[in-house]
Amino acid sequence: MTITGDFTDLDGKRVLIVEDEYFIAVEMVEAVRRAGGIPLGPAPDVGQALTIASGEGVDAAVLDIRLGDETSFPIARVLEDRGVPVVFVTGYDDWFIPNDLDDVPVYRKPTDPDNVVRLLFDAVKKRPA
Repeated sequence: MTITGDFTDLDGKRVLIVEDEYFIAVEMVEAVRRAGGIPLGPAPDVGQALTIASGEGVDAAVLDIRLGDETSFPIARVLEDRGVPVVFVTGYDDWFIPNDLDDVPVYRKPTDPDNVVRLLFDAVKKRPA
């Protein structure tokens, strides 16, 4: 699938990718690049993701919910507090997501990176500049 046009143009946005499965992470990095974004990461765990988020300007993020025995919820909260659009990628049902994060868009696994990027673009578009 090829991404074209304004629909998914991330136009230089710096996108944090948090994913602990190598091949999925690589595919997500490539999908962000195809959409004109600048991938940050991928970060395989909460600590590395928070380091990237605090040290570099992040415009948007794609977060796998389950990272080994951790979840990406602390990362989502930090980014949401800063007004950074976030998309969760998960195989879990909605009940697993805490109430304070229930407004975060969710893409269900199995992952199609180009469609995740489309969902992310929609979240970016909805945020005030």
